[in-house]
Amino acid sequence: MRAPYVIHRYPVHLIDVIRAVDGRRITIRPTLPQDRELQKEYFRSLSAESRHSRFMTGLKELPDAVAEQFTSIDYRGHLALLAEVFDGGHETMIGEARYVVDAGDRELCEFAVSVADGFRRCGLGSALLSRLEHEAAASGISLMSAQTLVTNRAMLGLAVRAGYRVIANRCDASQTNLEKKLATPTAPLLAQTQTA
Repeated sequence: MRAPYVIHRYPVHLIDVIRAVDGRRITIRPTLPQDRELQKEYFRSLSAESRHSRFMTGLKELPDAVAEQFTSIDYRGHLALLAEVFDGGHETMIGEARYVVDAGDRELCEFAVSVADGFRRCGLGSALLSRLEHEAAASGISLMSAQTLVTNRAMLGLAVRAGYRVIANRCDASQTNLEKKLATPTAPLLAQTQTA
């Protein structure tokens, strides 16, 4: 029998509405279990290149088990945000970002960010990543890291602009490692970033 899903604390302070640089209104909020179909639709909407860059897979559909893992977040060791727009009452997910705390060292976490093809270069990736960093630092995490493909220019550009070190992966030449030491936050997140 599966253990019941429990949210330790839903981070309502991370719910925000921002304006992209082109004026579009975007809602950023923590992910919930009922977002499973939204997550699957998002995965389906990505180009094959974007799916490969973020998920390192050629699958066209997000498996149910992975969709459940992506939406059953405890907000203790795993934080996940999604970005969405509303058009004619229809909700469309356009981005996601998450980190998972290292089981062996609570001061380390691995993160990932993804933005829909039609919403690139509007500041959404930076907005999502800055929120992850702020929440991670506030939770006592001191180092954020990620692995990405060396061909993933969008992710590499975002990481370099955000101050990440790019480190060669000695085990796999097709991937590279990203690392950033976090400073303790000194101001509320919403005071720092109002526009994507």
